[in-house]
Amino acid sequence: MAGRPFDAVLCDFDGVLKLQDLEQQAEIERAYGVEPGTVARVTGASPLLVPALTGLVTREEWMASAVPVLAGLVGSAARAGALIGEWITARTWADEEVLALLTRARAHVPVVLVSNATSELAAHLTELELHDAFDHVVSSYDVGVIKPDRRIYEIAVDHAGAPAERCLFVDDRAENVAAASALGMTGVHYRAPADLEAALLPLLAD
Repeated sequence: MAGRPFDAVLCDFDGVLKLQDLEQQAEIERAYGVEPGTVARVTGASPLLVPALTGLVTREEWMASAVPVLAGLVGSAARAGALIGEWITARTWADEEVLALLTRARAHVPVVLVSNATSELAAHLTELELHDAFDHVVSSYDVGVIKPDRRIYEIAVDHAGAPAERCLFVDDRAENVAAASALGMTGVHYRAPADLEAALLPLLAD
């Protein structure tokens, strides 16, 4: 359509549409006698992090790799496994405001989910009733490459059916937005729904 500001929306999942109860996770960690943020720090430092995000190992294998380190903090491998089990099942939900904005955008242009994800992404989308919320889902686990590598953006652009310079890209990580912008996309560093609303306004007002 003439005058349309862009022809596709590419959107991140975790931290934008999917939210996690960080306080519940912190309470779980305190109950095991470790500082809040410990599990994220240890799992984030695991050598299996990138393999878990690129289809080489499952999320379960990635989490299991953190057990020896956490065991030294909580007293045993059994307690470390229990800590991880509780931590990963903390409450998650879809941000209804973001979902509503993306649904409105989808009435005008394709909306593509672009996520650095593990083997559990499909299950998470189903649990949150988001399995039909996108025209395409580009998961790093399926395509074997993670943001901010340009290849995952190129794959997403192909699915969107629009050139990069006609795509709006939304992510809560600045480095991912910078990589998208370097390819010619309009980048939105997401912090709150108002950021997405402002970016979509020219499209939704069309």
